[in-house]
Amino acid sequence: MTAPLHFADAREAADLAAFLARLIHYDRAAAVRLQAGGGALAVFGRPPSFEVLAIRTARLADPAVFDRTVSAGELLEGIEETAGKAVVPDMVTGPPWAGVLPPRGGWRELPGLPDVTGMRGAVAAAVAEFRARDEELPPERRTRAERDRLGREIWSRTLAETPLPLRAVHAAHSLGFLPPQEVPVALLTAGTWLRLRTPYGSIALRTPGSGLTLSVRPLA
Repeated sequence: MTAPLHFADAREAADLAAFLARLIHYDRAAAVRLQAGGGALAVFGRPPSFEVLAIRTARLADPAVFDRTVSAGELLEGIEETAGKAVVPDMVTGPPWAGVLPPRGGWRELPGLPDVTGMRGAVAAAVAEFRARDEELPPERRTRAERDRLGREIWSRTLAETPLPLRAVHAAHSLGFLPPQEVPVALLTAGTWLRLRTPYGSIALRTPGSGLTLSVRPLA
C-alpha cells in the first residue's frame, strides 16, 4: 500500500498505537495480521506469554480492503496519532498463528461470565497465589521449569463457571481490554474457539482438544 490509512478520528489511531505498544512489550519482533473491510480495520496479534490471539479494531474514515501481515513495530512507527492516520508497512512472512484466525460469524454467547470487577479480582488473586507459592519454593526448586509448571497450573484454571482459562483474562487485563470501570463484556463460542469480548478488544483462543498445543509461562 502507498496511500495511508485514515481513521475515523484521532482516538482510533491513539488506541491502536497503545495496543501495538503493549504487544511489542511482550515481543519486540511481534507481527500483526491486518484485515480491512466494511469501514473497519481488524488487527490480530499473539503475545507469546499468554498463548492467545488479541484482536483490536479501529474505524476507518475511508473504505479500504486488504489482508496482510506486517511488523507491529513498523506499523506503530507509521501511526500519526494527532493526524489520525497510519502508513501500512510492507508485508512480512507471517508466523504460523497468522494463518489460523477465529471465524467471523457463528458466535453464540455463553453464560456465567463475571463482571469486569470480578475478572480483575480473579487475575489479582492468581498473581498473588503465584508469588506466594514461588516464595515458598526451596532454593533448589526455584528453577524456570518449576515456575513454568506452577504458572501452567494456575493460569490454566477456568474462570468461575465458564470454560475460559484464567490466562485469557490475564491477557485481556495486561493488554488494556479490562478497564477499571464496569463495561459490557461477553464470552462467546464458535466451533472450537472461545472469545472474550470487551469494548476495548477481544481475546480469542482454541479450546482444549482442538489440536493447538498450549504452553503457559508464569506472569507475575
